[in-house]
Amino acid sequence: MNDAFRLLEGTVLDEENTCSFGELCRVCGASESAIREMIAEGIICPEGESPEEWRFTLVSIHRVQTVTRLTRDLRVNLPGCALALELLDELDRMRSLLNKSTS
Repeated sequence: MNDAFRLLEGTVLDEENTCSFGELCRVCGASESAIREMIAEGIICPEGESPEEWRFTLVSIHRVQTVTRLTRDLRVNLPGCALALELLDELDRMRSLLNKSTS
């Protein structure tokens, strides 16, 4: 591939679009109890007072999908998933800082 071109691949996630509790479960293929456990662990944080009012960002969908893969494929428990997500977030922040300093 020519060095003048770089193919980037990714998913655009934002904090403005939201989904309901039921939509989150359907999109991620997760049970209500699994989502509640992720909320209790602090992996995702819904907006709203009750499950009927809860709204989740697209970032929450990505986090639930990541946790689902970690628990299914690697048998990581929820506290381990929370730590892995923290580390991935930190890695993203460090890469962003590095990219800014080299620009």
